[in-house]
Amino acid sequence: MANPPAVTTFLAGNVGRYKASLPVGQLLLRGFMSGAFIAVGAALATVCSTGVAPMLGAGFGKFITGAVFPVGLIATVLCGMELFTGDAMLGPMAVFQGKIGWGKVLNNWLFVYIGNLIGSLFYAYLMVYGPFTQGTIGAEPNAFALNAVAIACAKTLTYKSAGSAGLWSCFLAGVGCNFLVNVAIMLGITAKDFIGKFFGIWFPIMTFVSTGFEHCVANMYFLPAGLWVSQLFPGLVDKGTKAADGTITYAIPLLHKFGGLTWGDVWMWNIIPATIGNIVGGMVFVGVVYYFCFRGEFPQE
Repeated sequence: MANPPAVTTFLAGNVGRYKASLPVGQLLLRGFMSGAFIAVGAALATVCSTGVAPMLGAGFGKFITGAVFPVGLIATVLCGMELFTGDAMLGPMAVFQGKIGWGKVLNNWLFVYIGNLIGSLFYAYLMVYGPFTQGTIGAEPNAFALNAVAIACAKTLTYKSAGSAGLWSCFLAGVGCNFLVNVAIMLGITAKDFIGKFFGIWFPIMTFVSTGFEHCVANMYFLPAGLWVSQLFPGLVDKGTKAADGTITYAIPLLHKFGGLTWGDVWMWNIIPATIGNIVGGMVFVGVVYYFCFRGEFPQE
């Protein structure tokens, strides 16, 4: 069973009104849980994708990453937690329908964003000092830790290498990401049963991750996790294999090229442009479009 599109759009406005009316403590607490849930999916994706691409190809490696990641948004939606990227669409939907004002939306965004960040950092700490190091600091990192660093570098230093064009690329990847995330949110509202909600959320999220788009909250896990591992194992900067002709192939070339990864790289070259792109992708390409498609067909309150 499923709601028709006009009803789904109307209900999305109701959800946005409810979320924007929550007190600050609830926004922070539910935001913390959702940040941790998204980090669970990101950590699982890191572990499950380790070593896949060299054996089965880059495309299949991306698919494995995308296939396991959606657990975070499924848990967020079905357990009633607060995710910034979903609220980037739901809050404005409530404004467009005249149910709340922009002040409540901005209040929701601020405190949910903070909660998501804290939850993501908490789970990154668990992974880095747990499975990624297993108590052995300064020796050789395991394969999962190496993958965590490689992911973090790919999501920051690749854009840094391209300069202003890299910022634009990251912004566009944020737009594409939250377009699909909020299609998933809308499908979750459309479906009336658990199985429908599960698969309605799973397919778009698998698609955005496999495609390579940028999700600011997921990156609040991916990037700090990789950064912390690189700091715990400083030898990774110059870790490589020397060939017979004297050339060196570095384990993580971008890490070597820039001499490491910094918090400035994390925010400047990913989280900030990805966040702006996520807002545009969710609010404009889903919220605005759905409102203007179905505003004349809303049911009566």
